[in-house]
Formats: sequence, C-alpha cells, structure tokens
Amino acid sequence: MAKDSVSTPMRGRIGALLGILLLALSLRAAVVSVPPLLSRIEADIPFTEFTTGLLAMLAPIAFAVFGLLTPRLIKSFGLEKTLIISLALAVIGQVARVFMPEVYSFLALSIITLAGYGMGNVVLPPLVKKYFPERIGLVTSGYVTMLAVGTWMAPQFSVPLANVGNWQTSIGSWALLSGIVLIPWMVQLFADRGVKRPEHAPNSGGVVHPVAKINPWKSKVAWGLAIYLAGNSAQTYVYFTWLPPYLQDRGLDELTAGNMLALFAILGLPVSLLVPLWVPRLKHPIIAVLIFTACWITGHLGIFLSPTDNTALWVCAAGLGQGTFAIALLMMNLRSRTTYGSGVLSGFAQGLGYAGAALVPMLFGVVQKATGSWGAAFSMLAGCLLVMLIGAVIINSPRTIEDDSPSTEELGKLERID
Repeated sequence: MAKDSVSTPMRGRIGALLGILLLALSLRAAVVSVPPLLSRIEADIPFTEFTTGLLAMLAPIAFAVFGLLTPRLIKSFGLEKTLIISLALAVIGQVARVFMPEVYSFLALSIITLAGYGMGNVVLPPLVKKYFPERIGLVTSGYVTMLAVGTWMAPQFSVPLANVGNWQTSIGSWALLSGIVLIPWMVQLFADRGVKRPEHAPNSGGVVHPVAKINPWKSKVAWGLAIYLAGNSAQTYVYFTWLPPYLQDRGLDELTAGNMLALFAILGLPVSLLVPLWVPRLKHPIIAVLIFTACWITGHLGIFLSPTDNTALWVCAAGLGQGTFAIALLMMNLRSRTTYGSGVLSGFAQGLGYAGAALVPMLFGVVQKATGSWGAAFSMLAGCLLVMLIGAVIINSPRTIEDDSPSTEELGKLERID
C-alpha cells in the first residue's frame, strides 16, 4: 500500500486532481435530484408505486451492470477515455429525459444517465491510485467529501430550481455540472501525453513487477467488499428514494421533506473527511464500521418511531452512518496493491454490491403497499445491516485482491526471496 507520507511534486497532476474532485461532485445528482420533485413530475408523468419502486432500482442496477462492464472498457480504452465516455452518457441522458412524455421513456433515459455515472463510480478509485499513489488517504478524503457535497446539493436545490422554472429545468440543470468535468480531463490528457505513470506497485526494493490477471470471482476480498457494499447501498438508496415520500405521508410538507433528504446527504461530508484519514491507521477497520452502524440503527429507529418529532436529529444520525460508504470506497485502494487491482476490485465490488442492493428500494415500497404498514418495510433495513456487517468481517483482514490470485502469491514469494 502506498504511503501518504511520501511527498512528490503536484506539478503535472493538478488537472487530474481537479477532474477527480469535480467528477465526485457530479456523481449523485441524477439519483437524488428526482425524489423531492416526484409530486410535481407526476402532474406530467404519472408514477405509480411500481414505477416509483422501479425508479429506485435503476441506480443500483445501472451501477451494478456497468460496474462489472467498466473494467473491460478500462482495459480497452484506458481510464481517461472510459471516463470521457461515461460523462458523455451522463450529459446526454440527463438532457434528453426531461423531454420524455411518459414514464417508461423517462426511465429509459434515466438508465443511460445512470450508466454514465456507474462507470464514473468505478473509474474514480483507480484514478486516485494511478495519479496519487502516495496520497491515497488524502485524495480519497477529498473526493469522498465532494461526493457528499454533490449528494447534498441536488436535493437541497431541486425544489428551489423548480420554483424558478419547472421540474424539467431543475433536473436538466445538473447536466451542466457533468459537462464541466470534461474540461480538466481534456487539459490533463493534453498535458499528460508521453508521461508514463506506473500501473503496478513497487516491491520493498523499489522494483516494479507486472501483476498477472486477477479473477475477482475467486477472491475472498472482492466478495467481502461486494457483500459489504450491498448492505450499505441498500440502506442509502432506500433513503434517497423513500425518505421524502415517507415524511410527506407522515405530515411534513414537500420543502421540509426535501430538506431532510439534503440534510441526510450533507451529513456524509464530515465522515467523508474523517474516514480516509482515520481508518487506515486502525489495525481493525471493523471498529469504525461498528461505530457508524450504531448511527444507522439510531437513525432508522428514530425516523420510524418519531418521524415528525426531532426529525432532523434522527436524519442526522442516519446521515452519519454513511461513514460505512466512505469506508467501502477507501477499501478499494487499501485492499489492492496496483492500479489494475484497484480497478478490478472497484468494478466487481460495485457491480455485485449494487446488484445486491437493487431490489431493496423497490421491495420497500411494495411491502409497504401490500401490508399497509411502514413497519414491515423498515424491518428490511435490519437485514441490510446484518449483510453489511458480514462483509465487514470478511474485509477486516489486511489481505489484498492480488493476494487472492495464485500467480501473484508466487510473485510475492519471489519478491520476499529477493
């Protein structure tokens, strides 16, 4: 693992740093800008409980499918070109979907949008490892922080932007942010021509060895991180999709319910700053997972038992629980030794993790409708916590995905002999 304490000049990497931070800022806008406006959208595009649940499933499903496909695109085109393709899809999808006349065409264009952001999710960790191998903790802290800021911005400003124009203006405006991300990456690509950056980590003697092909399907580390991410993401997407409708059903107005989602999102900010700087120092990262799990539990119980009293307090507790997601992103680099390994681990964990999480937001609404009880729906969150903790136990050991490849184990033995 690269050490953050090693200092190298930033010259030549400013564009990459700016591009990483702006990309993180844009990644969640398409997901969290829609739920606060659903009541307005329904005046033009009728959503049912089923299609609302389907909307909730789209993000994790798209992230899952393109999480598994993106490592192949990276191998064919490279990190930077794959990122540019992802941004183009995100911009096209966001602009086009606001012109769709009915629900299924809106959902289809949403898939294109989320496909672009799903690719961006996977590309981020290996970009950090490629351009900033000696500052992984610091740069991860920066981009996870921007991810939290972006997740807060969209629900916070969705209703005000719709008040100025309409819901189409509000949702479509976030495409501009994705377009801006292209600028620093174009500059970086031009400035970086001819510069060779190591794809593989050196051994203790400073010698760089190529890493053999990694099969994540046979990696305990990859499966553990995927299981962990599935449990975590299921809870997050339930909140993104159902928190505003649930609070409105319990008596809060549209603006307040949207503000509660924004509060939930922005609470990812302090933990995003803390986790990448604190967790790498822990011998057992599961300690941090347990602390944030306690926050999740407090938030779930408070929002269910007392949704209109001390609402902000319970939302704050759940929001701080998002530290579990910051841990997942950090582990994509802490549990890999190379840019290649980070890309494989990121794609596999996010692909299977989001696939595992995809059904929960939809089932949350279906169960509530079928039983007429929010309690039955909220009980599903306990199962998500259990799944997340099982994954946390698996990835607690400091083993990397390269260690799970027989060929790289043999390579490690040779390096120790050297």
